[in-house]
Amino acid sequence: MIYDPNTFSNINEVKTTHLDLNFIVDFKRKILDAVVTLKLVTLVDNVNKIILDTRYLNIKSVSCCGAQLKHNLADINEKFGSALHIQLNDNLSAKTEFDLIINYCTSEQGTAVQWLEPIQTSGKKHPYLFTQCQAIHARSLVPCQDTPAFKLSYHASVQVPQPLRALMSAVEVGEENVDNNTKIYKFEQTVKIPSYLIALAVGNLVGKKIGPRSTVWTEPEVVESAAWEFVDTEKFIEIGEKLLTPYEWKKYDLLVLPASFPYGGMENPCLTFVTPTLLAGDRSLVDVVSHEISHSWMGNLVTTLNWEHFWLNEGWTVFIERKIMGRLHGEATAEFDAIIGWRALEQDIELFGESNVLTALTPKLKDVDPDDSFSSVPYEKGFNFLYHIQKVIGGPQNFEPYMKAHVQEFTGKSITTDDWKRFLYSFVEKNFPEKKADLDNVQWDAWLHAPGMPPVKNEFDDTLAKACNELAERWHRARDNQVFDEFSPDDIKNFTPGQTMVFLERLFEFSPLPFPVIEALNKFYCFMDVRNSEIRFRWQQVCLKSEYEPIFPHVVKFVTEQGRMKYVRPLYRLLNQTKNGSELAKKTFRENKSFYHPIAAAMIEKDILK
Repeated sequence: MIYDPNTFSNINEVKTTHLDLNFIVDFKRKILDAVVTLKLVTLVDNVNKIILDTRYLNIKSVSCCGAQLKHNLADINEKFGSALHIQLNDNLSAKTEFDLIINYCTSEQGTAVQWLEPIQTSGKKHPYLFTQCQAIHARSLVPCQDTPAFKLSYHASVQVPQPLRALMSAVEVGEENVDNNTKIYKFEQTVKIPSYLIALAVGNLVGKKIGPRSTVWTEPEVVESAAWEFVDTEKFIEIGEKLLTPYEWKKYDLLVLPASFPYGGMENPCLTFVTPTLLAGDRSLVDVVSHEISHSWMGNLVTTLNWEHFWLNEGWTVFIERKIMGRLHGEATAEFDAIIGWRALEQDIELFGESNVLTALTPKLKDVDPDDSFSSVPYEKGFNFLYHIQKVIGGPQNFEPYMKAHVQEFTGKSITTDDWKRFLYSFVEKNFPEKKADLDNVQWDAWLHAPGMPPVKNEFDDTLAKACNELAERWHRARDNQVFDEFSPDDIKNFTPGQTMVFLERLFEFSPLPFPVIEALNKFYCFMDVRNSEIRFRWQQVCLKSEYEPIFPHVVKFVTEQGRMKYVRPLYRLLNQTKNGSELAKKTFRENKSFYHPIAAAMIEKDILK
């Protein structure tokens, strides 16, 4: 039996193997007029109905073999949408293959598609749309079995107004001019993917080649800076191939989205979506790209069966990302990143609560929207679990061959934590039998099922962290006498951006800081003027925790010029918690709600209005 608590579909009776998608993009009505053909196969005998996931879709007709089928939409469920019940004309036996054709259109209430007015783009001349289907938002783009348990291939035809271009998580296989005003782009994805990796973007897009299999796409106004920022992309792919298996997706393109994109990146195959907040001008934030490239194996090839095992996507991906960064920049850099990740994990678990079941590595998500469980837990707790197991079975020399074997074993499959654990044991017993007893001693239940911080705190190389911690301690001591003669801009002149981030994180732990300390910090280090979004974010956190009101306009500017949830949610929460900033936080959000992606808007609303 396949178990997924976040789908309505009858996944134990029927399975989707392929989609043929036809979209007509209508910017005036902000809808996609669509026809989808689902290629299905029955898994058992006596199948006489199909249940698909939808959310705010208008279903016009459903047919099979030329005959119209009776269908009805169930009442809307706030978390999971509406089940589409389709009555077949016959009872089908197991292994019967058939096609369903559904005519439908999306709606403005849908959560997968964000429609942008020209003013919300860099060029200010053309509209734009992009999708975000993870975790369970594909159902508001297409009626489907919206579960990672099944993987499917797809073909797509997208009709757009000229001069706009369509891009998808697939390989473009053709284009044709319908007339002077309309163009059709055609795509195919032959490697099977889960529904959450279907992706579409339409806008005034241009591309610039940055490697033998990579093009960066964005609006013309930022294409040169984006190409410069991501020039090392091929290096990441090559290291991933050496660590794991050959890259299967033919191309690895990047799309730099408009500012409202709610995530740092999204690993849509063939076309990673990234936030423009990565364009720091110094390539200091491109580790997000190494993370998304790592998803080409962990998540996209080897996929969680349901969202309760999301750590199999994200914990593994962070682990591979840090392997790549270690190969490029040295192990001290990779372990320094792990220290930053541990602090992010501590902050999220403090936010959720130590005993909150959603902080378990394999949380129970029955009646829970997976978006509500989103945190650094699957990423950083998952990474720390794998790092611990690497040490238990003998270090990288034993674990790295296992990583490759893991991908080879599970490529093309959707798996649970039990599947993962069984193969880990079989690999260790076959190759390092002397380590089985050590593996038996792992605190499996505490790691996988207990809420809160991990049962083991890994020791990381803190060489790069020492200088950050020492400087923060000096400022902590200076808060009492408020004499700042010992400080100068040279304190951080040789810091990497990551070291500056850790310095600010330590200051946040010491907050609230007296206002003279805040002002001295800015005098020496010019944090108010910094461009790097990670440093800007942490500086604003320090100021808000200290209720330093001159930062308020800077916070409002930052949360309204980009919509990345990593930044906007904590800043809105902190501003809302200040004595004189609560109304400003609520007012700013209400006035700018339409700017944010629907996923981000819903989460911010829960954070500060409910």
